[in-house]
Amino acid sequence: MSQNHFTVNFPLKSPADAKTIAEELPPLMPGLFQAEDTIGTIYSSRFTVLNEKTLLFLGDFDGEFGPLMISLAKDAGPVFDAIFLHVDNPPPTPVASNADAFVEWTAGHLLGAATLFSAYPDVTVKEIKALASAAGVTGATQQLPFLLILPIKSKLAYVEVELLLRARAHRTQKDLATVGTPHFAQFVPLGNLEVGFFTVYDGSFDQYIADFTKYIGPVFDLVFKFTKDPPPSPCRKYVQEFIDFGKRINLPPIGFYQAYPGLSVQDIHTLIADSKSQSGPNQSSAPAA
Repeated sequence: MSQNHFTVNFPLKSPADAKTIAEELPPLMPGLFQAEDTIGTIYSSRFTVLNEKTLLFLGDFDGEFGPLMISLAKDAGPVFDAIFLHVDNPPPTPVASNADAFVEWTAGHLLGAATLFSAYPDVTVKEIKALASAAGVTGATQQLPFLLILPIKSKLAYVEVELLLRARAHRTQKDLATVGTPHFAQFVPLGNLEVGFFTVYDGSFDQYIADFTKYIGPVFDLVFKFTKDPPPSPCRKYVQEFIDFGKRINLPPIGFYQAYPGLSVQDIHTLIADSKSQSGPNQSSAPAA
């Protein structure tokens, strides 16, 4: 079963709606988290208000987008009913009774990623949770989201950045794996001359960025050539400046869901390696989901 990522764009009616949705969503998150636990295929998710006209919903998951949206409509419909009160041209509500229309609407507002990274692409959510349960491992590492929005100088620069990111995707994936603390990461062209870099990572922000700039700095050095008001380059030489830049423009998440809080990338790699050594070369490397 393949891993995937979604970034869904909810166009909001007005700046007042953006302010209201930021206030109304947090109390609804326990219900969404319970639904995501029930669905069992989502690694992480979060909302964020991109600007006065846009709400984003991001997540990493197993399987295909359509079936996931059907499950969210069924199990978390009231959350999206509340959101659609503030959205331009929403689908019919209640969402739970109009699941097919919800799937069609979200598919039409799905933003494609230019780069996708997973630290453990060959296991599912259920397999990770089963491995951790069998080993009695809960972990003690805080997972955190990083939501970085890069404003691009012009339409031509925007096209060039997207082409650059796609052409360099394999190298960027290798560099992210070398960092050792990101669980998932994406570069997502957002339209309106903006590119998002979204990641879920382990540990403190400052340490993450220090390690990050050491190994992944070159791709940001390239992107920063097309970015408005970037920090100084090269990133690995100006680590503190990159940290300050990231803290300044990092968007706050609303409702950060984690399927296995406490487990670090290295915890999961160890669980997978132990499972392989115990099962032998001709058997499955993880318990059945």
